[in-house]
Amino acid sequence: MDQYVKISFNNLQPGQKEILIAQLDTMGFDGFEERENDLDAFIPEENYDDERLSELTRENKLDFTKNIIKQENWNQLWESNFHPVIVDDFVAVRADFHEPITTVRYEIVITPKMSFGTGHHATTNMMMRQMKDIDFNNKKVFDFGTGTGILAILAVKMGATSVTAIDNDEWSINNAKENFQKNNSGDIDLRLSDRPLMNQTFDIIVANITKNIILDNFSFLSGQLNKNGILLLSGLLEDDEQDILEESKKYSLTQSARLKEGNWLCMRFLR
Repeated sequence: MDQYVKISFNNLQPGQKEILIAQLDTMGFDGFEERENDLDAFIPEENYDDERLSELTRENKLDFTKNIIKQENWNQLWESNFHPVIVDDFVAVRADFHEPITTVRYEIVITPKMSFGTGHHATTNMMMRQMKDIDFNNKKVFDFGTGTGILAILAVKMGATSVTAIDNDEWSINNAKENFQKNNSGDIDLRLSDRPLMNQTFDIIVANITKNIILDNFSFLSGQLNKNGILLLSGLLEDDEQDILEESKKYSLTQSARLKEGNWLCMRFLR
């Protein structure tokens, strides 16, 4: 992975960023930097499709600028924009170049490479806030779309006895492996895969991805959830809620909690 393409959008309308991120995610963009009305989106150069992006921007009447970022400049850029994330007195996420944070119950140290899930985005932040209210002690956990591995690491720190984490991106797998080692979470079963069929069952399943991937794999996720198990979903927009609720009814799952931040949703279901 030698270079990244950086696409920049400016002067976006309220609510437009969230929808745009969801659309770009389906095109292979795997990193986003948000500012008040601006958005930078990043994608490996080999995955970039100029025609698809042009079609998307024409439909939404958007202008953009394009830049190429060389591999040697990537980590420097990412680190310069990476700040610690603190969720109440529950958990802090920092890089190893930050000072330790001692005012929280759990501290997670990650290498801020190009993988989804540093805690900065609303979807990851809400997942951690939901996890705060869940008992992970002695539980079997499955993290579908692990990204940096942050949720799997938190599950281990909260007492899970078994954690399986998968992702379909080799870059994310390598980053997650490094982060597991940094946090003494090396026993996590980490796999490169795009299918959540694990041939085992879990007490808690977390999936911070997108609506379409969740819907495509709902039957597998539900089928691997133990009785009284918890399914925690994020990466969802407010407009996705009804589709997720309709799908959950097919598998006798009951929504037990819901968080909303901006146009993003995090939904918790019980079996």
